[in-house]
Amino acid sequence: MGILRFSNKIALTIISSIFTIACIKAQEKIIDQIVAVVGNDVVLQSEIENQVLQIMSQGYDTDMDLSCEVLEQLLIQKLLIHQAKVDSIEVNALQVETELDNRLNYFINQIGSKKRLEEYYKKSLIEIKEDLRDMIAEQILAETMQNQILGEIKVTPAEVKKFYNKIPKDSLPYIESELEIRQIMLYPPFSDEAIYDVRQRLLELRKRILEGEKFSTLAILYSEDPGTATKGGEMGMIDKDQLVPEFAKAAMKLKINAVSNIVETEFGYHIIQLIDKEDNRINARHILMKPKISTEDRIKSYNKLDSIAQVVRVDSLTFGKAAKIYSDDELSKNNEGLMVNPATHDTKYKLNELNKPDYYAVKDLKIGQISEPYESFDKNGKTVFKIVQIKSKSVPHRANLEDDYNLISQYVQAQKQEDIIREWIEDKQRQAYIQINDKYKTCKFSSSGWIKE
Repeated sequence: MGILRFSNKIALTIISSIFTIACIKAQEKIIDQIVAVVGNDVVLQSEIENQVLQIMSQGYDTDMDLSCEVLEQLLIQKLLIHQAKVDSIEVNALQVETELDNRLNYFINQIGSKKRLEEYYKKSLIEIKEDLRDMIAEQILAETMQNQILGEIKVTPAEVKKFYNKIPKDSLPYIESELEIRQIMLYPPFSDEAIYDVRQRLLELRKRILEGEKFSTLAILYSEDPGTATKGGEMGMIDKDQLVPEFAKAAMKLKINAVSNIVETEFGYHIIQLIDKEDNRINARHILMKPKISTEDRIKSYNKLDSIAQVVRVDSLTFGKAAKIYSDDELSKNNEGLMVNPATHDTKYKLNELNKPDYYAVKDLKIGQISEPYESFDKNGKTVFKIVQIKSKSVPHRANLEDDYNLISQYVQAQKQEDIIREWIEDKQRQAYIQINDKYKTCKFSSSGWIKE
């Protein structure tokens, strides 16, 4: 098996039944029958059909019969549950309730509000919760059993080396060039005039809304939030803890359809209209505006960065020390200016993982070179000015032990986990009572022990 093809076929992570609303609804239309029995637990036709629908809706592609794949995952889950009961493993009630709340919040976010969810199912939230409770408890029980089986798996350097030497070299993954980038980032100062101007524009819009114009229309025309402007400024039902504190505090105080005064946050300046509120969740519209950077302030930022770069270039100051002194980015300044990749939480970036301004700034730089000052944006979309330096840049290559030890070590650990789970399943299959409907006995399962003659 090539190193790129590890797929944890024996289900290191059990397929979780985070049903989409459509899948739960579909359950009502399926006539149930028992497909398999593991110990005292059964696999129902509806369980298979619901998960197949869910997986297909996510664009999953496979060469195998999807129903057979899903059935095997469910058989593994039932075997884990069966053994957990034999071993007297119990599920923490608080853990079940917490996971139930998480799932319900997911459903509510999908459909828009608690009220809509209840209307859709023609059930109260308490009744929906009861329908899901046993399923959630079983999943947690299976995961707990699985964690006990796997325990603390450690991989030694000798195992990594042995694995690497066994793998055909053309099966090793191809690693694209990766860069480590230092940055010095400055937020431009906004003049009092620029702040006054944006506040006046928002006050004028607020006045127009109070006089009868539609908030949503003005949001489409004037809001500078690209994520909500096209939706009339509407954010959708969201927990207040997911919002910046100033925004959440102002929105929670509003009555339905009321419009806030100007609210300042790290994103800029807003006016907010409350659409709906349920407990600690709100749906609101907002119009965001940001102060404009004057030409004078832009030139000041460029000049300051240019001066810092010149000092570093003549070796009076290292880039890392300059970042600590001058950079406005709290995350990187105390780490010699090293940028952290939000996708991997590592300091390495592939070129295609950088935003466009950063990409064009670094694509032709050599190690140790410093870019010219340029304009970019931070994680919140705020304008920033930067200089960057390449700390390291790898050459595209096949994975090797010297450069990619951690990556190969992860594959070895995954293989060990897969082997442990496979051996455990084969052992418990011999001990447990297992019966499968004739309809599914032609399935090509990863483990042959499911079919007992």
